[in-house]
Amino acid sequence: MSRTPAAPSAHASAWVMLLVLSTAFALSQAFRTVAAILAAPLQAELGLTPQQLGSFAGAFHFAFGAMQLFMGIGIDLHGVRRTLLASFPLAVAGAALSALAPGYGTLMLGQVLIGIGCAPAFLVCTVFIARHFPPARFSAVSGTILSLGSIGMLATGTPLAWLVKATSWRAGFTVLAGCSAMAWALIAWKVHEPQPERRADAPHESLGQAALAYVGLLKLRHTAGIVALSFVCYASFITLRGLWLGPLLIERHHFTLVQSGNVALAVSAVSMVGPALFGRFDPGGSARRRRLVGFSLLLAGLFVVLALSHSAAVDVGLSLAVGLLSGYMILQYSEVRSAYPAAIVGRALGLLTMAMFLGVAAMQWFTGLVAELALAHGADLFMAVMLTIAALLAAGALAFAALPKAA
Repeated sequence: MSRTPAAPSAHASAWVMLLVLSTAFALSQAFRTVAAILAAPLQAELGLTPQQLGSFAGAFHFAFGAMQLFMGIGIDLHGVRRTLLASFPLAVAGAALSALAPGYGTLMLGQVLIGIGCAPAFLVCTVFIARHFPPARFSAVSGTILSLGSIGMLATGTPLAWLVKATSWRAGFTVLAGCSAMAWALIAWKVHEPQPERRADAPHESLGQAALAYVGLLKLRHTAGIVALSFVCYASFITLRGLWLGPLLIERHHFTLVQSGNVALAVSAVSMVGPALFGRFDPGGSARRRRLVGFSLLLAGLFVVLALSHSAAVDVGLSLAVGLLSGYMILQYSEVRSAYPAAIVGRALGLLTMAMFLGVAAMQWFTGLVAELALAHGADLFMAVMLTIAALLAAGALAFAALPKAA
């Protein structure tokens, strides 16, 4: 009888800690999407080329993605709280450095530090959900947290545009540094996750043994397909929302900075709905795989139309549609959750997140290169960029469909 009343209390406590953890994820979402609003001011003050702009936007994601394997090991060995508290101060330092950056090199260093600091931000949430919520609720709870975390993207829409217009792009990084410091303090105060239970006679896993578990993951036949799809799906949305949306609206349709910020805000708002919606209608099994492939090809089609369109209303509408449809990507986390043993779920989710954010870094860098080549040859910059995103999305979806699936 004593266990019955304790269950609601434990459930409420888990939700409180999860919501507090999501504050770091919300800041991470803000950091990864600032380039869409800061692109024009950075180009004006620092003279960045399109390729440098793509590299700037991709630096966060490269550092973020490259650290996922290490963060997965850290979470499995040391827990959610310790891993996040150890890394997140680097995000504060990187934001402060970016605010003071005298040139492109320092700005890039700041982005790398922010990326490392934010690396465990969403991973800690997914692992916490996997450990403290029933498996049947994984998709729904993850979708809810992904939606709540998108509040960070709202901040880099109209609010950031207003701030930059009233002051400078440096003020944006200053505000984000302060918010990150407050989030770190809140997590240190409120999150007290119990250590995973371990048998007294069970051997303690070493760092080397933990790293070797990734080799085992990569040897599994179904890992290649999961990685191929995750490399391009989230990258497509963030490359639009986090990099090219502002320049597209400003240069193609002559929007003001605040007007483009309003569109970015709207895209971010609709993107908050998608994960919770798609997470609640996860069919599981082969049906989930078919949905992942189908939605990815549909998303690629939207980018093709966006490439060919020259209507401001159509481009805004398509951007909103991309934001809403991007919510299907939460099904990738469910696919990983069901494809690997519980003992290595932290590392499996870390591998997925690594692929996602290295994909963002690669796509943002590559589309920056494509944009520069398009300019050099007198082609439509935005048509070239959007068609490139569509082609990469289609390739990832077809690879996922063709490669082996989990038994």
